[in-house]
Amino acid sequence: MQKESWLTYVLLGLVAGVVNGLLGIGGGTILIPGMVYLLGMKQHHAHATSLLIVLPTSIVSMLVYYSQGNIQVRPLISLALATSIGAIIGAILMNYCRPSLLRKGFALFMLVAGLRMLL
Repeated sequence: MQKESWLTYVLLGLVAGVVNGLLGIGGGTILIPGMVYLLGMKQHHAHATSLLIVLPTSIVSMLVYYSQGNIQVRPLISLALATSIGAIIGAILMNYCRPSLLRKGFALFMLVAGLRMLL
């Protein structure tokens, strides 16, 4: 890692971690564009790397939420199982998508999610 890029990595990680802990959105919305546009990572690599980064970050956030009594166990189990199955399907499908399609699909998802939250 180059010296000048070290700061970019740290700042990107800090912002993604704060977004994860504060908003509970996993940080992927920050990490993926950051890795692609700031670090020059390929789209597929950014998606896969984001998932590995989000795992420990989500665990840490979850422990803090759990210690404050903010986790409901009943929906957790069924949603975690269904989400895991969906993740397998999505990871397989990603390998068949062109980088431009992934980028546009991700942008569209973020736009729709943002508009729904605003309205």
